[in-house]
Amino acid sequence: MDEKHVCPSCGQPVETVVRRHKTLGAWVPVWKPGPCRNTGCAAYEGPASAPAVPDPGSSAAARPAPGRSADQPSPKQP
Repeated sequence: MDEKHVCPSCGQPVETVVRRHKTLGAWVPVWKPGPCRNTGCAAYEGPASAPAVPDPGSSAAARPAPGRSADQPSPKQP
């Protein structure tokens, strides 16, 4: 894949980002042009943001299994 994407407003090269869509029950990757990072461009979207870091207290491991309350101990695994 040697296709280079450029901003439609200013013509500056932009990064390629991967999006996905569902086709026939499977998620399929789609490569599209990313946002323009040229501060003088009308299509400028600001600096890249860092990915959100999940709160450790909200992970699935911290939640009790369905049908159990937080007070009930988990069954021991063999």
